[in-house]
Amino acid sequence: MTLRGRLTTAFLVVVLGPVLLGSIFVALTVATVSRDRTAERLDHAATTVRTGMAAACRQLQAAADAVAVVPPEQRAAVASQLITRGLATDINIGETGPSPRAAPPRPSGVTNELDGWRDCSAPAPAAGPVTAIAARAVSGEITVTAARTVDAAFLDRLASAGRADVALTTDERPGGEHRRLDAEAGQPLPLTLSVPPNRPTFLYAVLPAVVLAAALAAVLVARWLARSTTRPLGDLAWAADRVADGELDTRVPIPHPDELGRLAATFNRMTRELQAYVQALTASRDQLRGHLAILGETLSSTHDLHRILQVILRTALAATGARAGLVLLIDQPAGQLVAQCGVGLAGAWDVPDGDLPKLRLPIGEGVLGSVAATGEPRRGQGELASAEPPCLTYVAVPICAPGVPEEPGDPPPVPETLGVLALYDRVGGDTFDDSDLHTLRTFAGQAGVAVHNVRLHEEAQRLSLTDPLTGLWNYRYLRESLRREVERASRFGRMLTVLVLDLDHFKDVNDTYGHAAGDAVLGEFARRIRIGLREVDVAFRQGGEEFVVLLPETDGYGGAIVAERLGAAVRDRPIAVDGIQIPVTVSVGVAVYPEHGENSPQVLAAADRALYAAKKAGRDTYRLAEPADVTESGAPASVHEGDFDPTTAVPSAPRPPQHRRGR
Repeated sequence: MTLRGRLTTAFLVVVLGPVLLGSIFVALTVATVSRDRTAERLDHAATTVRTGMAAACRQLQAAADAVAVVPPEQRAAVASQLITRGLATDINIGETGPSPRAAPPRPSGVTNELDGWRDCSAPAPAAGPVTAIAARAVSGEITVTAARTVDAAFLDRLASAGRADVALTTDERPGGEHRRLDAEAGQPLPLTLSVPPNRPTFLYAVLPAVVLAAALAAVLVARWLARSTTRPLGDLAWAADRVADGELDTRVPIPHPDELGRLAATFNRMTRELQAYVQALTASRDQLRGHLAILGETLSSTHDLHRILQVILRTALAATGARAGLVLLIDQPAGQLVAQCGVGLAGAWDVPDGDLPKLRLPIGEGVLGSVAATGEPRRGQGELASAEPPCLTYVAVPICAPGVPEEPGDPPPVPETLGVLALYDRVGGDTFDDSDLHTLRTFAGQAGVAVHNVRLHEEAQRLSLTDPLTGLWNYRYLRESLRREVERASRFGRMLTVLVLDLDHFKDVNDTYGHAAGDAVLGEFARRIRIGLREVDVAFRQGGEEFVVLLPETDGYGGAIVAERLGAAVRDRPIAVDGIQIPVTVSVGVAVYPEHGENSPQVLAAADRALYAAKKAGRDTYRLAEPADVTESGAPASVHEGDFDPTTAVPSAPRPPQHRRGR
């Protein structure tokens, strides 16, 4: 079937299907509503007729009771009066006999015979046609029977009350729009109720006409739509065949400015741009390798690793025509691949771009883990492991460090695998070929050089800022850190405590045990300092046996507690060097920003003055610097004096009133 036939059929199904279903639903609904309304009318009529018959029986029973209770000489007069008032059409007064149907002598004024009557209390089939209903009352030996003739007028009153036709019947119960009421106590007559049929004939005639008209209109509209839709598509298919044969100057006519017209315009613009792209690709094919060389030099000149990898990945995508890509580096201690950057993964992968740095893949598992473990590139088709990006085709190569021989003339060592560079799904659906693999390995080599250079730079920077003997930060980094912490404390209105520590008589340690033992003492002292500090605290080796500790968000009282704890850490446990226990003590100067200085040099100088005060006080203690103003005598303030217990080196003066941080 052609596209035009399929469109016509689909339109007819979409349009006529709901119309037919709607017509059937309306017809069924109307029929059901009609039946329900007829049943409701019959139910109402049956209830009304039963109520009327019950009322007539109660009226007859009341008339019979009224005659039975009066004296015998007045019964005839009362019966005549009741008949005259219309409460009964006939009243019989007779003696009680063996048969309730015996006809006793009639009183004066009673003329009708009681043949074919039905008893209201216990109806029984009559010998002939039903002519009356009756109720009886017994008083002693007298039986009074009050009857009402069942005639057309009586049935018309019942029909008027129930709004239905009422007729006497003895036939089988009819169906359809009839309802039979069987004789029972209080309703002694077998009646048949009927209502006129409720059939919407006009609606049944209109529905087929509407369906036929809708079908005819749908056929005409479907033919017109199919014709107007498929003709531009046919022209577009013809033009696409010519473009596929290489005739890029082919154009499609634009009949109307609708969606198909925009599609034709887009196709024409695509062919024009394709011509320009072919010319540009032909001109730039020989320039690609030169661009790669320039890219390598550019990447090697920067130390921003994330930017380097991002540039490499985007350049690799542009060079190979891949849809998406991913760069991962190996975390050797954890044995995992850590995602660094990705492009084009948000639409096909369930890992958001913000969570990409948290992605971890085990080495040796999946395609990427296998490349990282073996150092061999891989490419192929199909879905990858569940933890890796889904794709139709992929290529993955290892990122290796450059192999530099240790000595000139030595063979280059086996390059270390630093990570994995992977690309996914070429635009156009083609698989990656050998040329793509070769291009990607070139980019991976540039990435390996860049990552190696960045890591060497970071290691050199770390070594320039740390003390090689103790592993603490050096004096160069102390100045920058102290300035930064003072600025932060000033900006947020917090305190900063500076401790300056100096080992007592350290020259004697070197002279007595040797410089090697002195170096061991310095290393162990630095280790005990790190143990006694929080994660936010920073320790430095200022030079020789002098150290500095920065305590952010800490007041003088908290600094005194830390100073005492660090002093006890070396005082209570001598340092063992080659089996020799070397006793060591430390003097500490404590200064607080902004109480003891307005900037970092002033605070550090105040802590130095407090250290010298602790030395003068006999060493193995600490002193808190005075505020940065003058004393009452006019001399410059230096340190607190006389407010320390010399045996415990704990300040006995009241705590400073400013905010204190417990340690």
